[in-house]
Amino acid sequence: MEVILKEDVAKLGSRGDVVKVAEGYGRNFLLPRKLAIEASAANKSVIEQMKAATVRRSAKEKAGAEALAKQFEGVSVSFQRRSGENEQLFGSVTSGDIADALAKKGFEIDRRKIQIHEPLKSLGEFAVPIKLHKEVTTHLKVVIEKEEAES
Repeated sequence: MEVILKEDVAKLGSRGDVVKVAEGYGRNFLLPRKLAIEASAANKSVIEQMKAATVRRSAKEKAGAEALAKQFEGVSVSFQRRSGENEQLFGSVTSGDIADALAKKGFEIDRRKIQIHEPLKSLGEFAVPIKLHKEVTTHLKVVIEKEEAES
């Protein structure tokens, strides 16, 4: 089945691409979620208009993402967590924790844009990549310190 993507779909293609997908994937996932439309002759003429709009929108989004990336320079978040021996944390610091800490500082970043593959489980200083746009990635300094024991 050939479909025209209306949105960027990870590991499949970007907005405006004509791709071949399995019947079930297209019918049960892409079409109901309005991520794609069927590739017919009439819809292919609509693609050209979509691509022009996409180029304009993408340029605007990229400019916004670059401005936000400049604001991230020098910003860091720190966490105090309980830890055991060998500087291993009892819990972990996840992308959700980092997103919450950024929200407190006034940055509204979706946790899915924070690119840590697995939660941070040790003390130290980490550079965590944040993908603001498909062409713009910035790094955030995350510091995890040992929580002082209560006496």
